[in-house]
Amino acid sequence: MNFIICEDIKELSEKVKKLSFSEKKNKDYEFSKITARPFKGKKGVFWQLEKHRNNQVFHLNLNEDEFFSWLTTEGRQNFRQCCLTAEGTTIHYTVFPDKTKRKVTGNEVKKAQSPGHNKEKSYILKQGENIPALVDLGVFNSEFQVNKSKYDKYKQINRFIEIVDDAFGKLNKDTVTILDFGCGKSYLTFIIYHYFTVIKGVKAKVLGFDLKEDVVKHCNEIAEKYGYKDLKFYVNDITKGEVYQDNVDMVITLHACDIATDFALFHAISHKVPHIFSVPCCQHEVCSSIKKGGDLDLLLSHGLIKERFSALLTDSIRAEILKKCGYEVDIIEFVDFAHSPKNLMLRCKIKKAQVPDLSEIEELMKKYKFEQKLYELVKNDKSQGM
Repeated sequence: MNFIICEDIKELSEKVKKLSFSEKKNKDYEFSKITARPFKGKKGVFWQLEKHRNNQVFHLNLNEDEFFSWLTTEGRQNFRQCCLTAEGTTIHYTVFPDKTKRKVTGNEVKKAQSPGHNKEKSYILKQGENIPALVDLGVFNSEFQVNKSKYDKYKQINRFIEIVDDAFGKLNKDTVTILDFGCGKSYLTFIIYHYFTVIKGVKAKVLGFDLKEDVVKHCNEIAEKYGYKDLKFYVNDITKGEVYQDNVDMVITLHACDIATDFALFHAISHKVPHIFSVPCCQHEVCSSIKKGGDLDLLLSHGLIKERFSALLTDSIRAEILKKCGYEVDIIEFVDFAHSPKNLMLRCKIKKAQVPDLSEIEELMKKYKFEQKLYELVKNDKSQGM
């Protein structure tokens, strides 16, 4: 029977979403049902098998040749029913000892057509892509489609990965180490791990840090469930000490609150981390301390304008300090303002670490009597030679 299924899979090509095997033929077979989903890796198409036994779920990744071999042996021998779900087509197969009954719902199987001139925008993270952790996190539903309530989050992490891909598109390393500070529910952390290990095909060590024990525990459970051995989460307060000392390739933050962003940036600076991608949030420190004292007093006369000005001033100072410490820095619009008002990203790449001259910032701080944590950390860092 599986020769027919193999041919249908090849004909439908990228339209195939999943295969579901049920109604066990062999009573001694350990799994009650199996779902197989395709995903694209650096080395071609792979299939992930989700095997159900009692209340447990096991996962196995196979390359295309291994999957077709499994399909014509283990799949054929142990299940009576198979359902192939594809875009616009559902095919039900009923397996008998020496023949297979096939019923098509929707469009008949047709050969994959050339996309021609009507191409959809190509996203790195596509709806329907086999990223099971996003189902556990509530971003995708069971069919790997974006849940409506999480669409803004989906847009944010997709955009973040696109920006990372601009920097790492031509990766010449076999392994990368990434730290995510203030990872929260870790949508981005899981996607960063997926991007490097599946899409780029390299070994990635990704560490997420957050203050909430329950969130960290939940994220570790998901990582363990899918066998993500090099994805770990830790309860950690970055404002109270060191977190990781080995060589790091990238520091990321997505809405790490207030001065947590400053501590993350300082960790990157002090360890000469080559790449930083930071989307700040809740820049309260400057707003709560700034006083009138110069030509910019007009911007401090109204609470709402003062708050927005202070946020922009905070990120401008951060960018300037990073430049003074030897980084090439861009401030870019992360996502459209409608998706998130916290939509600026500091995109940084180290050129040559150097002792920073902070005199211009000091003059501004003296005039307006405000505090800024990254300045304080860099100023008091003995390793910078200040």
